[in-house]
Amino acid sequence: MAVDLSSVASKMDRLYEFDRESVSPDKFKKGILFGSVFAGEHVAATEFVIGAFFVLHGITASDLILGLLLGNLLAVLSWAFICAPISVSTRLTLYWYLRKIAGPGVTLIYNLANAFLYCILAGAMISVSATAVGLAFGMKVPDIKDVFPSNPLWVAVCLVLGLLFTLLAILGFEKLGRFSEVASPWIFLVFIAGALVSLPKLGVQGNFSHFWEVATTRIWNGVAAAGQEKFGFWHVLFFAWFCNLAMHVGLSDMAIFRYARRWSYGFYSAFGMYSGHFLAWICSGVMVAAIGREMHPGLMAFEAVGLAGAAAVMLAGWTTANPTLYRAGLALQTITPGWPRWKITLVAGLATSVLSCLPLFFMKLLDYVAMYGLVLMPIGAVVFAEHWIFPLLKIPRYQAEQKKKTFNWKVLGVWVLSLIFCFLLPVHLYFRWLPGYLFALLLYVLLNLPSRGAQNE
Repeated sequence: MAVDLSSVASKMDRLYEFDRESVSPDKFKKGILFGSVFAGEHVAATEFVIGAFFVLHGITASDLILGLLLGNLLAVLSWAFICAPISVSTRLTLYWYLRKIAGPGVTLIYNLANAFLYCILAGAMISVSATAVGLAFGMKVPDIKDVFPSNPLWVAVCLVLGLLFTLLAILGFEKLGRFSEVASPWIFLVFIAGALVSLPKLGVQGNFSHFWEVATTRIWNGVAAAGQEKFGFWHVLFFAWFCNLAMHVGLSDMAIFRYARRWSYGFYSAFGMYSGHFLAWICSGVMVAAIGREMHPGLMAFEAVGLAGAAAVMLAGWTTANPTLYRAGLALQTITPGWPRWKITLVAGLATSVLSCLPLFFMKLLDYVAMYGLVLMPIGAVVFAEHWIFPLLKIPRYQAEQKKKTFNWKVLGVWVLSLIFCFLLPVHLYFRWLPGYLFALLLYVLLNLPSRGAQNE
């Protein structure tokens, strides 16, 4: 039967997501949907990789647990007190709100950078899913040092999965939430089951009386793998806080929280942080230790719970890549205002599928996440200052919009200077974002303070 492509395109065009205006009150969502989205996105493919890398980086058990408890708390507070209030106040995506502050020229540069970085992140999640799907074909997974794909089958699996993931991202926010509601609880159970099944292989028999001894000697034993840097408590705390820096402090999750009934929905982020970035990371560490510290997410889960584990890795990549592609589509929407969101999301999905073939991004995920958040962070500081600090200091807001400027050069200057400041700091990459954020915040306010002459006029 022939498919009417024009009819399909027409239906896609009606998938309206308030791309360029405030969300109307009749479209606000219940809190449980936000809990589902966060659980789906953060009990996900990244967790199989990050939890395993903590083991390879020689974290001790006590540093891991305390660092994750505090770091994830800081992340939840960042969503609740920084991102959600601005989202509920404006009901706009960051990408459209930024136009009022920075002008369409700066927004164009930011959105291109944002969308490209999101596509890389989503591609890394597709790669993780590919490690599970490839088990069915006996596919060789790239080595931890590989930059380019090692065989054609890896490329084929990544491309097919990328196209499938893109289809759901096109359907919009509510469909993402429903998919997560179904997939997330099951994926979370697989993490727990996988860890429990793996413990006997590490020496925990019968009761858990020897668990702490095994945890401190065979899992998080403080010994880094060859070629991996040794991590400690502060690395864990800051990584847990900033691994979603672009979303909370960087304000990209305005795309999600603009649908919230109230700002306190930001606390629903805890569903993702403590189920995913705490328990799932711990479970992943147990599973990678049980297979001899080999970085192979699909094999970790398969060796623990069989086909259910491999399926969980595949779906975990899906639930992570979907909202990431959704954000990328919204970012690019402001660049191509004549295109409906589904078309630009499709373009982003195709680019992501190609990027997913490069193992570099998922094998270097921890460093990539740090760089990605660092690059986008100064814009979050600019928007925070403009939204909350400018009214307190009686500084005029939205000057780019009021004066019809294409470029707000102050925003662009703060962005560039903040990145230079961050990269010149003589501290570990993970610790640079916080002084960089404070630098950007202060610099943007100082640049916009009215001169004494202007105040006397």
